[in-house]
Amino acid sequence: MLPIVAIVGRTNVGKSALFNRLVGEQTAVVEDKPGITRDRIYAEAELDVRRVMLVDTGGLAGAEGDELITQVKEQAVAALGEADVLILLVDGQEGLTKPDYDVADVVRRTGKPCILAANKMEKLSADSSDFLALGMGPPIDISAIHGRGLMELVEAAEEFLPPPEEVEELPDELAIAVVGRPNVGKSALVNAILGEQRVIVSDVPGTTRDAVDAVFERDGQTYRIVDTAGLRRRSQRQDTEYYSSLRTFRAVARAHIVLLMIDASEGVVNLDARVAGETMESGRAVIIVANKWDLVAKYAEPDDEYPELDYNKVEKILRKDFERIIRHELQFLSYSPILYTCALTGAGVDELLERAREIKSEFEKRIETGPLNRVLRDAITAHHPPTKKGRQPRLYYATQVRSAPPTFVIFVNDPDLIHFSYERYLVNRLRDAFGFNGTPIRIILRPRGRRKRSEE
Repeated sequence: MLPIVAIVGRTNVGKSALFNRLVGEQTAVVEDKPGITRDRIYAEAELDVRRVMLVDTGGLAGAEGDELITQVKEQAVAALGEADVLILLVDGQEGLTKPDYDVADVVRRTGKPCILAANKMEKLSADSSDFLALGMGPPIDISAIHGRGLMELVEAAEEFLPPPEEVEELPDELAIAVVGRPNVGKSALVNAILGEQRVIVSDVPGTTRDAVDAVFERDGQTYRIVDTAGLRRRSQRQDTEYYSSLRTFRAVARAHIVLLMIDASEGVVNLDARVAGETMESGRAVIIVANKWDLVAKYAEPDDEYPELDYNKVEKILRKDFERIIRHELQFLSYSPILYTCALTGAGVDELLERAREIKSEFEKRIETGPLNRVLRDAITAHHPPTKKGRQPRLYYATQVRSAPPTFVIFVNDPDLIHFSYERYLVNRLRDAFGFNGTPIRIILRPRGRRKRSEE
């Protein structure tokens, strides 16, 4: 399980900017306005030699006139209870304020290891010694925007991280996380897969509050399946549900396959798309599960009004129509297969496990450099990348640097010249050549002949 590092502090000290810098992409909303981060945001991050779950929190103090500030504070405090290490961020330009004292008092009461960091210290002459008054030791001077001092901060955080857990996995274990909005049948599906009433099933949304592991064996394959709490809209998550949502993301991070469940009888709703987006960002392989399909398939059954209906033919048409809807609403998961289940009867469960085994091999697939570069050359020949500002992008060669998910580095003359649509084109060509069904493909563009700048 990934250790958790939470960034806390009063509003507008640069928590989201630091979060984005450590994660390496623009995940949190950054705006020069107090209280802009309304929710905790989670993402996996590489802190030097350790992967962690990084948590961006709303401010614990400040912007007191904001009607949402009480909720934001509760969510931030909830983050502290789950974290292994805290980074208390203060504003080095503005200096020590009363809200900084308030936040420090809350942090101190948690008993969690804490690192004090003074942000916005772009000028080498800046002095952060005032923050010694917080009684949390000398601050580490950083600039989240410019990347100054982040390596020192990362090294300090790593000293407090718990030792890596011994992974309690059997050889070739297949880990599956079941996610979705509340009441789509996640617990019922887990019970159907296990063949017993292992987790509570209720019509009341939100019955499952925590991630529940179960290990079983089927046809010589060992599985670990995790039933997770239903994910609500961030604005609707209560304090206890923030604990649950964090555990859900941690469960997803240690899975090979994510079963993204949708209530077929209701179709794809906005929250399904939100959950699907958060699942996609995890970098796990995904199977879209249209559960409660029996409620849709009943319309294919002959009745008094339509006695001549061919059930198999009509049910097949219903599947095609439903798939068309999913592909339209969840375009970013176009690589994920869609399976149809009824958790109450167990229909579709065997196919689900069989497909999960197939996709795990795709998720862990590695491609040799020779065949990979032949596909890259053919792709460039068929469709040259467009010029940008009069400059021609050049792609030299590619190599796979990791699997799970498959990740490729492509060396180019200038990464800024490659449009995202051309990256998508290359991903599609890789899929055409090598499959990767059900799994995301990540491409990293790196300038040739230059040492990659460290992600501070």
